[in-house]
Amino acid sequence: MTKLFYDADADVSRLNGRRVAIIGYGSQGHAHALNLRDSGVDVVVGLRPDSRSVEAARATGLPVTSVAEAANQSQIIMILTPDTGQAKLYREHIRRYLTPGKTLMFAHGFNIRFGQVIPHQGMDVSMVAPKAPGHRVREVFEQGGGVPALVAVHQDSSGHALDDALAYAKALGTTRAGALITTFEEETETDLFGEQAVLCGGVSALVKAGFETLVDAGYQPEVAYFECMHELKLIVDLMYQGGLNYMRYSVSDTAEYGDYVAGPRIVDERTRAVMRELLANIRDGSFAREWIAENESGLPRFKQTRSMETKHRIEDVGRSLRRMMTFVNAKEIVPGGVADLVETPMHATAIA
Repeated sequence: MTKLFYDADADVSRLNGRRVAIIGYGSQGHAHALNLRDSGVDVVVGLRPDSRSVEAARATGLPVTSVAEAANQSQIIMILTPDTGQAKLYREHIRRYLTPGKTLMFAHGFNIRFGQVIPHQGMDVSMVAPKAPGHRVREVFEQGGGVPALVAVHQDSSGHALDDALAYAKALGTTRAGALITTFEEETETDLFGEQAVLCGGVSALVKAGFETLVDAGYQPEVAYFECMHELKLIVDLMYQGGLNYMRYSVSDTAEYGDYVAGPRIVDERTRAVMRELLANIRDGSFAREWIAENESGLPRFKQTRSMETKHRIEDVGRSLRRMMTFVNAKEIVPGGVADLVETPMHATAIA
């Protein structure tokens, strides 16, 4: 049975006198550190000495030290670094300091689920996974709200691992919206499946296929971009607000009818069979082994595919169009990170 916890079900005072180490200061790390600090929790940020995030964290007034020292001086250690580096980080800088009575926490279950991190007995292992990017976790918290989260306990040596996880979730602001109890297995498997089949893999492939179909049929690439990429946000926002029914209520009857007759032809039994295969590969560990091996070999396939995808025509067309749409706060991937696209006024000349 689904079980949700809210502010009234959690007690932040459980964290009193217990320092929390936030390992990493990226998207999630900065939100966790700042939200917990603003909730009165004693926080220290653990980073590599050469990390570009050291100055950013210190600029907010947060104490920063090495990963090892943060783990050593804290009773609760939350690891918020990228999945593929967590096992090495744990072995080399954290494991030796996890004495009995301490708590190890994650915001994603990948490394526990697939045995890359195997904590010893005598400690609690739990998870608080906000269902939003870190900047949104922070933004909503500052507005007085919170985003939902998934909470799980993998190892309960103290007998109160769940209470402590909920205290952390409340300090993060997520029990304002609701914390849903799950398991490391369920969170990891559904998260990977959602990314691959729908949110990233499925949507990206569908957008590109729609764009290519129209362009190959002789339609203007700019029109194809608007229909298959730009307007996607409108539809997703409607779903976000009120589900599929609200989206269908809000669009035209023609669009709704097209949804009913065309959707099942796009996502047919073959598509569903592929989805089941993807899920099976996630559950049996095949995907995890493949991804871990890819990282260990230096990411050759990943880098080649990323380079190829950046050259897709939809990216060139979209870049030109987004420059003229100042309201979208357009971004561009550049060497070393992300930059704002240069804004140019709308005019009636041809787009190269």
